[in-house]
Amino acid sequence: MQYNWNWGIFFQPAFSGGGTYLDWILSGLKWTVLVSLAAWAIAFSLGSVIGVLRTTPVKPLRAIATWYVELFRNVPLLVQMFLWFFVVPELLPKAWGDWLKQELPLPAFWTAVVSLGTYTASRVAEQVRSGIQSIPKGQTYAGLAMGLSLPQVYRHVLLPMAYRIIIPPLTSEFLTIFKNSSVALTIGLLELTAQSRQITDFTFHGFEAFTVATLLYVMITMIVMVGMRILEARVRVPGYIGSGGR
Repeated sequence: MQYNWNWGIFFQPAFSGGGTYLDWILSGLKWTVLVSLAAWAIAFSLGSVIGVLRTTPVKPLRAIATWYVELFRNVPLLVQMFLWFFVVPELLPKAWGDWLKQELPLPAFWTAVVSLGTYTASRVAEQVRSGIQSIPKGQTYAGLAMGLSLPQVYRHVLLPMAYRIIIPPLTSEFLTIFKNSSVALTIGLLELTAQSRQITDFTFHGFEAFTVATLLYVMITMIVMVGMRILEARVRVPGYIGSGGR
């Protein structure tokens, strides 16, 4: 196959005017990073709560957390994004639904953040649960014997230890959330993959557009991996996952 590579297309004026195709790529990168970071904030905080509830001795709370994990983890992300974007506004009271459909600024962005965050939270919850359950029961009993309440045992003993243990799988989830952000193009968010596809449509130079997009995804994941490896090395617990046999 003969293909005439033309990297100069990125410096040509964009079809819509007001910039170049390089500006489209940079704009897509910005939205990819914003969606991923905002979704991760939801995933980490909500996933931590659900993960703790999965290990609590209170059965109704444990059942609610289990229901959440099974529901959100087993429904494909693409389906969840469509449900949040097209179905949820129709199920709400009319005033709320109209606000979501007509008045909410950047509806595609917020829908992507919520759907990606709640979906990833179900996976983070399982990692938090496994981290807590990997800690010997004796640490819980020791905390209770010292006069701590159960919430205080979670806050001061179990969670700090569990987070140190599960940094490697959390790193994988953090990397996955960047890649899953590309699903947002299906509801109209012009993130990195969507902008690459637009450039392909207007210039017929898809190889260049998707090569740059791929390199940017790799660059983001490499930065995250290096940062998390440094953090992992500083806080690893000998004898647990991620200790590398040390």
